Amino acid sequence: MKSGENCNKGRRNFVKGIGASLLLIPFLQFCSDKTAILMIRLSGTNHLLGHRLWIKDFPKPTAQIQIPYLIIGGGISGLSAARQFHKKDISDFLLLEMADHLGGNSSNGQNKYSKYPLGAHYLPLPNFDDKELLHFLEEEKIILGYNEKGLPVFDELQLTFAPDERLFYKNNWQEGVVPKEGNSVEDDKEFIRFFKEMDAFRTAKGADQKYLFDIPICLSSTDKNTRDLDKITMQKWFENNNFKSKPLFNYIDYCCKDDFGLGIEFVSAWAGIHYFAGRKQDSVADKNDSVLTWPEGNARLASHLKKYTEKKTLKNHLVYEVKVENNKVVAKAFDDVKKVSVEIIADKVIMATPQFVNQYLMKNRKEFTKRFHYTPWLLATLTVNDLPDNFSFPLSWDNVIYDAKGLGYVYAQHQTLNQVQEKKVITYYYSFSSGNLKKTRKEIYKKDKEYWKQIVFDDLKIAHPDIEEYTEEMEVFILGHGMISPVPDFIFGQAKENAAKNIENRIYFAHTDLSGISIFEEAFHQGINAVNQILNDATLDS
Repeated sequence: MKSGENCNKGRRNFVKGIGASLLLIPFLQFCSDKTAILMIRLSGTNHLLGHRLWIKDFPKPTAQIQIPYLIIGGGISGLSAARQFHKKDISDFLLLEMADHLGGNSSNGQNKYSKYPLGAHYLPLPNFDDKELLHFLEEEKIILGYNEKGLPVFDELQLTFAPDERLFYKNNWQEGVVPKEGNSVEDDKEFIRFFKEMDAFRTAKGADQKYLFDIPICLSSTDKNTRDLDKITMQKWFENNNFKSKPLFNYIDYCCKDDFGLGIEFVSAWAGIHYFAGRKQDSVADKNDSVLTWPEGNARLASHLKKYTEKKTLKNHLVYEVKVENNKVVAKAFDDVKKVSVEIIADKVIMATPQFVNQYLMKNRKEFTKRFHYTPWLLATLTVNDLPDNFSFPLSWDNVIYDAKGLGYVYAQHQTLNQVQEKKVITYYYSFSSGNLKKTRKEIYKKDKEYWKQIVFDDLKIAHPDIEEYTEEMEVFILGHGMISPVPDFIFGQAKENAAKNIENRIYFAHTDLSGISIFEEAFHQGINAVNQILNDATLDS
């Protein structure tokens, strides 16, 4: 959910260091004489409306729309598909979204002090070979041009400002997220060995001359030995390679939760290594490890894509049935504002929706959907009147607490030019990593507001003992199906392959869960690929 950590940054800092449904519930928190407000949101989408898919108690359609192309789902994949239609000079399409806004997990909130992310919050510098993504960033003035070496020049105001990362480790803040000050000699040796192995994976290619690990992952090599890493967990790979360091184990665990929701003991080793090896860090000459980010996180990227859907979007529309009839696709949707249903007849449909939703919309999909695992997430945005700590290293954009339950917090105002803030706004991230995500998800919804308040405060108190005293407001967002999590045998498994197949050259699929990794680049390419496949199939048919 934090999505896309630039791991090489950690390696360099380390080597440098040792080498030299909405349910809004108010409550009173009695600290000093002020009131704090905790708002619990049970889902990132309309949780209560979405659960009506189970019982299908929708009214019969009273209106009909006919359109050549229909996109269902307004996350990054759906928005990217809209952009690709536009680039292909196709404007006769419609996009349906269940929520009252577009963006999916790349959404944001805002209070009077700052915007803040409600999901993914940064984009690492893209691989130089990812021309589609480079072109998009150039279109949106994130890339300002290219230098004499042909490398992109990024807008410095959209790159993370310094200091960008810090870690609370052994009662002190230190630069970077890799623990380095206070390690044993053996810990340092294992970190060096681990990063050397990741560097080798990053550059290695298979007999097919493709990188063993690439982005999007569909470009990765078919090398069997490498793909066999998908059959074991990252923890098993750690043990098989005789790593024993606890700080290294915790660091890899943090990285796995960061991109996949699941920790080192549950996630596929292929996915775990891809985290470090998939990004080539070759789009700038000096191997600059910065990332692109904004106060609202990746909602900024979603906002750039939204312009392709202007006057082509129906929000607050829950699609509850999709099927092929008489060589057309018939989709039925419920308008949650007018409380009526509409029928849309389309020639082609792109399902930019996750498979846990699709299984309720179409027949014969539940069996292989069982293999799709989605980790729940909690995001808590705190407005504080101060954020005191020991100042051993200053407040940064990303602030990680070693051995905590959560993944730390991002400082939303870090990217603003005005560095003197009346209040500070931080967003804390927590992934519910477990071996039984369905059970975990059920347990989450049983917890009350006091429980979540304490979870957040207890974790942050490790580094900020007085955080509760300084907090004036807290908003907690719980995403029941936060992101796809690549357990062993999933990325190259049959279930994912089956779910990606189009239906009768009429219904096509585009979502990060069909990649197996929930990062912006995968969603972006899923939308592009779906449109290209539709147009290629149409050419073949003609």
